Amino acid sequence: MNTSLIVTIVRKGWGSTVLEASVEAGARGGTVMGGRGAGINEKEKIFGVSIEPEKEIVLTLVPETRADAILEAIVQAAGLNEVGQGIAFVLPVDKVVGVARFLDPSRP
Repeated sequence: MNTSLIVTIVRKGWGSTVLEASVEAGARGGTVMGGRGAGINEKEKIFGVSIEPEKEIVLTLVPETRADAILEAIVQAAGLNEVGQGIAFVLPVDKVVGVARFLDPSRP
């Protein structure tokens, strides 16, 4: 089965929204990790001290045939078409081990 990895980077607190939307659209799960922003438009200062915004990174491994529909659900749920809401992209995955039951919709 051909697979794709959807990578979504959103503001802290939005990872669960992305995960829920992807599962409702047909994903079997995902992984949420923490991160920090370093973009040129993300530098904030408080009392002269630079603050790096906290991010959540959601990794969702999906069948290639479902990637577009799941990505669209993520875009709608997280409002990714609006400036500053986050970013998502899809990468092809050549090999996967250890998650066969999650990619096969016929398996419980």
